[in-house]
Amino acid sequence: MEIRLQKIIADAGLASRREAERWIEQGDVEVNGKVVKKLGSLANPSVDSIKVSGKPIPRKQEEVYVVLNKPTGCLTTMAEDKRGRTTVMEYVKVTKVRVFPVGRLDFNTQGVLLFTNDGALAKKLLLPKYKVERTYKVKVSGMPNEKTLKRLSRGVHIDGEKFKPIEVRIQKTSGKNCFLIMTLVEGKNRHIKKVCEHVGHPVIKLQRTHFGGLNLTGLPLGACRFLSPKEVKALTKLVVKEPLLLTRPTKKKR
Repeated sequence: MEIRLQKIIADAGLASRREAERWIEQGDVEVNGKVVKKLGSLANPSVDSIKVSGKPIPRKQEEVYVVLNKPTGCLTTMAEDKRGRTTVMEYVKVTKVRVFPVGRLDFNTQGVLLFTNDGALAKKLLLPKYKVERTYKVKVSGMPNEKTLKRLSRGVHIDGEKFKPIEVRIQKTSGKNCFLIMTLVEGKNRHIKKVCEHVGHPVIKLQRTHFGGLNLTGLPLGACRFLSPKEVKALTKLVVKEPLLLTRPTKKKR
C-alpha cells in the first residue's frame, strides 16, 4: 500500500512528520534511487527502496505505549530546552524506540501522560469528537459556590473562545482553599487554569489523575511503565466510531 513519504519516515522513528517534510524539500530523501522533493509523494514501504541521507530507513517498528506519572518542574517536549530545564523525555527511558507525548501537561502540572509511536491512535485520542475523558485533581484558591460549579458545568467563554462543559465536584476543603475533581473531554492550552481563573478561583496545584481510562495506580511520581495489551485495546476502543445503521429495523409482525 502506498503511503505519504513523510509518514513512512515518521513511522520508522527517524523524525516527526514536520522534520521529514523538511528533509524531503532539502532533497535528502530517495525512492528507488531517485531524489524526491515533492511533498505528498507516495511510496510503498514494503516494496520501494527508501533512503534518507543515503541510508536505508528501517522497517516500521513495533508500536510502543508507555504511561508516565509526570512530576512538576519539567517540560512536555521532545527537544532539549535552551534554558537547560528538565524535559519529560528524561523520565521515559524504558524503551529505545522513539516515542512522543500524546498531548502535553504544563511545566508545573503533574500526573498521567501517555507516550507512543502510534501516530494514528495518538491523533485520535486528542480529537474532541471522540470525547476521551481527562480527569484532574485541582487545588484552587477559595470555595466555589453552587452557582460557580454550575457555570463550569455549562461551559464558559473566555475572550471569545468557547470552553466546553466540565464535570466538576468538590472533593474536600483545606483552610481557605479546596480540592476539585474536574473531568473534561477536550484539552486546550492551559484549559483548567484558564477556566478556574476566569470564575475567580485560581489554580494552586494541578494533577491529572486519569486519561482515557489510564490512571496512576502503582505508579510513583517520575516513574513510567509499559501499557498492558488490555489497556491498549481499551484505548483503541475509545476512538472507534460506531458503524452507521444502513438499513431500517424491520417492524415486528403482530
